Amino acid sequence: MRLPLLLDDAAVFPPGNLPLAEAVVAHRRHREAWYADLVGPLVVPASALGTVGDLGGEAPLDVAVVVPDARAAAATLAEAPDGVRVVALEVTAPDIPGLQAALGEPEGVTVYVELPRDEGRDAVIAELTGTSYRAKVRTGGVRADLYPDETELAATITALVAAGVPFKATAGLHHAARNTDPDTGFEQHGFLNLLAAAVPGADAAALLAERDPRRLPLPDHSLFGSFGTCSIAEPVEELAALEVTAR
Repeated sequence: MRLPLLLDDAAVFPPGNLPLAEAVVAHRRHREAWYADLVGPLVVPASALGTVGDLGGEAPLDVAVVVPDARAAAATLAEAPDGVRVVALEVTAPDIPGLQAALGEPEGVTVYVELPRDEGRDAVIAELTGTSYRAKVRTGGVRADLYPDETELAATITALVAAGVPFKATAGLHHAARNTDPDTGFEQHGFLNLLAAAVPGADAAALLAERDPRRLPLPDHSLFGSFGTCSIAEPVEELAALEVTAR
């Protein structure tokens, strides 16, 4: 089975915290490996963009840049150094009108807007509808409260599917299927669960609760398109064991 999903390389973020120079070298190796079709851009904070350019390389490096707001997003596109190709912006502040005023809909750049985990979520989804912008959904972190439970996450995915808004996920997706982390006790969502849940007509809550990855359907098309992972190797190894290959 082939996978309609990309692994965005977030090696420099917690819990991986790989030094930037090492992350760039490792990322270039991933992009030359047999699983290269699964590997998305290197995700970096805006503060690291200049350093990434200084690290050089024969081929341009595709990066996704995490920025706080519309002003920083516009500055990132204007100031990207040679040798770096900004292919995505991940914007923390959910200010869609501000982004449209500052950026428009930039060609060749995917703009993700992080959804709030409160009553403002649906209004942001409504503003995203009909634009080329995509949503960014937080699915975990270094504390238990950063993990939305399956009811909350199912409601978010269902709302995005109803609106036709594609999305990526960030943090906490350490395994293919839902699991309990043996070290922290945190309930963790699985990336294949999200993939199966993000299609029209899916029972999102039931699919997010499934713990056996072999019982999860793998759709040809899903509104869940990528997720940030601090380890490319771990999901690749799990997918290989499940006989799931690149797109």
